[in-house]
Amino acid sequence: MLSYRHAFHAGNHADVLKHFVQVQLHLYMNQKDAAYTYIDTHSGAGVYALDSFQATKTGEYDTGIGPLWNAVNVPEALKPYLDLVKAMNPSGKMRYYPGSPWVADQMSRSEDRLRLFELHPADVKILHENVRKAEAHKAEQGERSRGKRVIIEHGDGFQSLKKLLPPPSRRALVLVDPPYEVKDDYKKVRDALEDALGRFPSGMYAVWYPVLQRMESRQFPDKLKRLPAKEWLNVTLTVSTPGPDGLGLHSSGMFILNPPYTLEAMLRDTMPWLVQVLGKDAGARFTIETGTQVTGAVSARLAGEGPRVPVGNARRASPLSGKGSLRLPGQSMVREGEEDPRSVAKPAAPAPKTGARRVWRPDGSAQAKPQAPAEGRAPSKRPAAAAGAGGARPAAPRTGAPRSGGPRSGGKGGGNR
Repeated sequence: MLSYRHAFHAGNHADVLKHFVQVQLHLYMNQKDAAYTYIDTHSGAGVYALDSFQATKTGEYDTGIGPLWNAVNVPEALKPYLDLVKAMNPSGKMRYYPGSPWVADQMSRSEDRLRLFELHPADVKILHENVRKAEAHKAEQGERSRGKRVIIEHGDGFQSLKKLLPPPSRRALVLVDPPYEVKDDYKKVRDALEDALGRFPSGMYAVWYPVLQRMESRQFPDKLKRLPAKEWLNVTLTVSTPGPDGLGLHSSGMFILNPPYTLEAMLRDTMPWLVQVLGKDAGARFTIETGTQVTGAVSARLAGEGPRVPVGNARRASPLSGKGSLRLPGQSMVREGEEDPRSVAKPAAPAPKTGARRVWRPDGSAQAKPQAPAEGRAPSKRPAAAAGAGGARPAAPRTGAPRSGGPRSGGKGGGNR
């Protein structure tokens, strides 16, 4: 399906989460001198005008970049992302918002390579034009790269991963962000990543996904946790309580395979502030989960008969959290000469949950609860932020208009476009 156009959703809360994390991934990759390849499976148009008909029809940027534009007391980790957005708006007026290709072009170095894929015929033409303008501007500034730095293809990014991995430099950052218009997109993402990890296990893979009521969305993170990556990190941002009809995008997530070791601590420091600024009601919150690959006896349990076991070595997002153990709760070590208790038939037990939950209260305190994902709730009081001629922005969230060849109300609201 090619009806999705990200111009209707550019700059919303899902874009803020995705591009903020993307900037951090580039900064981490840039710490080594060796070049790397950036692969964007669903690139979109690259740049979006927030005063366009599509953007103003839904006004979704008011759930994301809008409240951040003049915010004060911004966490250090968010500043590179906000600086990038403001750099493409030198007049000081918020008119343009970058897609992931623009973020990658600005954050990567001259020796790094960008491989961009887009299926929509109109968006791929706009992407070509935006990249041409960006390269011409860099040439005027005396910046030139050896060889073709950015290559754009009108094609399926899922299939293209197979021919690009492993990259010549043996370093890669891959962003996977389909529209999720159809249920098959969830399966395609998982299958593509499983194949990519088989070809290039050490690559860094970032996946954006919507948090919706549909079963495919709810089960998606657990399926990604079973992929053969050494480590994983899952962060979600919810800005409001979903309505009774389940329509609209209120929450989204970024799932990173082989994440930077610095990412978890940075998110713990930054996500509470994002929830404060972007949250619309008491349902605003964030979650952070981290874990390691399922190995050994646990892996065998997943493949064979028996009750469902925890996915990986999930742990709560806490400064005191340790690496834990792959041994299941209540499971004793098998000594030499003893029979493995797993070989003895036992009645099926309820499926245990992974990780631990951390609930952030309005007074700033936190309470850890076992056996649930790490969850954060921000204080209801927002930091001071200028909005136009002064005064706070309205707290009521905007909702997109019903889509007729344009934006959808229940599907993807913040793609990698």
